[in-house]
Amino acid sequence: MKRTKTVIILIAIVALFGISLFYLWQKNQEDPITYTLESPTVETIIVKTVATGSIVPKEEVLIKPNISGVIEEIFIEAGEYVKQGDLIAQIKVIPNASTLTSAKNSIATNQTALQTAKINLQTQQSNYDRQKALFEKGVISANDFEGVNNSYLQTKQSVEQARINVNSANQNYDIIKTGTTSGLGSIAQTQVRATVSGMVLDVPVKAGNQVIEANNFNEGTSIASIADVKQMIFEGKVDESEVGKIKEGLPLEITVGAIENKQFEAVLDYIAPKGVAENGAVQFEIKGTLKKIDSTFIRAGLSANASIILNKAEKVLAIKEALVQYDEETKKPFVEVAIGDQKFERKDLELGISDGILVEVKSGISITDKIKVWNQLQGVPDYAQ
Repeated sequence: MKRTKTVIILIAIVALFGISLFYLWQKNQEDPITYTLESPTVETIIVKTVATGSIVPKEEVLIKPNISGVIEEIFIEAGEYVKQGDLIAQIKVIPNASTLTSAKNSIATNQTALQTAKINLQTQQSNYDRQKALFEKGVISANDFEGVNNSYLQTKQSVEQARINVNSANQNYDIIKTGTTSGLGSIAQTQVRATVSGMVLDVPVKAGNQVIEANNFNEGTSIASIADVKQMIFEGKVDESEVGKIKEGLPLEITVGAIENKQFEAVLDYIAPKGVAENGAVQFEIKGTLKKIDSTFIRAGLSANASIILNKAEKVLAIKEALVQYDEETKKPFVEVAIGDQKFERKDLELGISDGILVEVKSGISITDKIKVWNQLQGVPDYAQ
């Protein structure tokens, strides 16, 4: 029994030894790994972040009336160029009955005051003429005549003031009823004129629409919006994870989806000091002024993307970032450079900026070196091909 167990154990050992020899033989028959090589290149590396937004005018002016009423006629259309002072719209005033009645009563009151003042003036005129004749004959003294003269002048001034009040009441009545009056000339309130020169971007009202004047209690109805379309800016938003990387003065590269094969230069002018939560992330508003757009018409409101240039290195020695290895202990970067047929030598590197694909090499290798692709795929499964 013991002899049988011994024989079985010996057979198992011999079989295991044979399998090991066969495995080693088969392993020696496999082709050795052949590493491919890549060379450094001269590249321009740009590190940037992207913000989405739109193109809007730098300054957009809303034209609003200074009197309430109904639009009688509009003289402009969106897309037209206007100059400062050009007529935009005509307003027809619809007077308030209560205000109109109050204005009429004011006229009547002031006319009554004027008539009273005129009667007083006639009385003072007669007294003045009589006292003047007595003074010339030496019947009354100079002091007495001076008092009469002063009373006459005061009454005369009262008549002039009453006449002014009547004219003012009449003008106020005309303004309430028609929106204008004699003497206003080019500043007639029923005429709405452009306050700046530029292109009309929008006319949100039509003839027949009611409009409200701009005052301390109401911002008023916008009749038109005007802007200089040669001065445009990019307005967009960046994520809180990127806002710490940017600063005012950085260059922007603007691409507009509706304008193909065209890129616009801009400068970052503004970064919001306060973020706004949107869709679970905090966004910060940014603005950048576009430069040199005289030959291209950009419509206000077009969607655009802005590439914010964080760093840039032009015509530098670069390699793919995937070629870089890192020492397990020191964490310093290095590559393996070919020194013969599938023989490699380690060379430590000093790296610069990286865009995630290419990395700048400041020192360690030359452009003629051949670098080992150390992480190449050894085999691709059938389902992945």
